[in-house]
Amino acid sequence: MQDLVHGVSVAVIGAGWAGMAAAVTLAQAGTRVTVFEAARHLGGRARSVAIEGIELDNGQHILIGAYRETLRLMRAVGADPEQLLLRQPLAIEYPGKFSLHAPRLPAPLHLLAGLLTARGLSWSERIAAMRFMTAMRGKAYRIATDLPVAELLAQHGQSGALAHYLWEPLCVSALNTPAASASAQVFLNLFRDALDGARANGDFLFPRADLGQLFPQPAAAFVCANGGSVRLSTPVRTMEKTGDGFVLDTSQERYTHVVLAVGPHQLDALLDRFAALAPIREDVAAFTYEPIYTCYLQYPQEVSMPQPMTGFDGGYVQWVFDRGRLNGRAGLLAAVISAHGAHQGASLEALADAIHRELAAFMPGLPAPLWSRVIAEKRATFSCRPGIERPTNRTAIDHLYLAGDYTASDYPATLESAVRSGVRAARELLQT
Repeated sequence: MQDLVHGVSVAVIGAGWAGMAAAVTLAQAGTRVTVFEAARHLGGRARSVAIEGIELDNGQHILIGAYRETLRLMRAVGADPEQLLLRQPLAIEYPGKFSLHAPRLPAPLHLLAGLLTARGLSWSERIAAMRFMTAMRGKAYRIATDLPVAELLAQHGQSGALAHYLWEPLCVSALNTPAASASAQVFLNLFRDALDGARANGDFLFPRADLGQLFPQPAAAFVCANGGSVRLSTPVRTMEKTGDGFVLDTSQERYTHVVLAVGPHQLDALLDRFAALAPIREDVAAFTYEPIYTCYLQYPQEVSMPQPMTGFDGGYVQWVFDRGRLNGRAGLLAAVISAHGAHQGASLEALADAIHRELAAFMPGLPAPLWSRVIAEKRATFSCRPGIERPTNRTAIDHLYLAGDYTASDYPATLESAVRSGVRAARELLQT
């Protein structure tokens, strides 16, 4: 079990994006790492699944150009973002209602130009948006006291179509929490990085391949090629620390360090033997969660949307992605519903029927789908509310670290947040 360089052996529990980011960072430093994953697949809550004989994702995801750590680690493990992601400038399209396309200008001029040329906004709304951006930039995107996004928008005159088609959809998509209850500070952190950094930071990055190919699978191969191992279908149910290291379940193996990279709702059982970690367990027990529903509908091959991502309002659906434009699966559409709402009261079959009717209203003459499938991630993310207490990566137990999109961060529960947390946990471990 001894590492060839440092005399360190690390167990990473959980092979989601956070766990694999930690494992790759440790492997890069020459540390022998063993990854334990209860499921038969990699990726955690952002994984590939087989539907109707094809590999799809358990939810339609989108990355942005500001996800620097995700893009860096993809390159490090041999997953080329230029090949696996379709990069397009910021564009939000609600056909016949609202349209904003950011030109290729330096930030923040690209967004200002996009607002000036946007369709569906009054001139007073355009001016209000520019004032809002200027005010937030002048405050370095920091507010004295966190509050809901909706209240921040109201304070700065962001109402009407401006709020309905721009700020509120961006909030729900990024934080997976409705604007009425989402953290304004976290929203502004994303605003700062995506819309007021380098112009390319605001680009949309659409996956061309399934989520497993983007990072978890090449990451696992990288870890194994660098002396580590990845054990699927190997749940860890208990953990304790003895004089000669950490013991997982009843195994005879000992690990000098542990990175715990499971979902927040899975922490309690693994931490219950550590009295010093009771505050973490209490904070996490106070979390509430938000769902993400993704409905895949396979239509005949000639069916397509006007662009890769189209906004919808007035029904259940928020965004529709044309998978044919992304990965060549002609006729396959992915309809996404983020955060809680009335859709949770419908059966999955009824929800799929309702989504088809919404699509048919947009595309008259749309035939019935050849098949449809709704994937409901009922605890997809924590609800990113003002003042939420998120644990740090370092714990009160020596050599025990946490990684996950729920840990303390500027960001909400996103792929980038998960990756950054894994990198931070690994780097803190290496420093000690």
